[in-house]
Amino acid sequence: MTDSISPDSARLDELEMRVVHQDQTIDELNEAITAQWKLIDRLERQVQHLAERVADAEQSAGQAAPVDRPPPHY
Repeated sequence: MTDSISPDSARLDELEMRVVHQDQTIDELNEAITAQWKLIDRLERQVQHLAERVADAEQSAGQAAPVDRPPPHY
């Protein structure tokens, strides 16, 4: 037996290291995407809530007396 590493063994080791690195990168990207989707969902709920509040405010403003009408003593 010789102590030198065969080219095939070195190539296999390099490929295994690349796969491990790629798996780690995929896991990190998955975590980032999951966090982004959670943020997007939360922001969509906030936008929906704000849209409802604006609609309610517009509706209640439409029921109020117009502000640009002259006072009754004119």
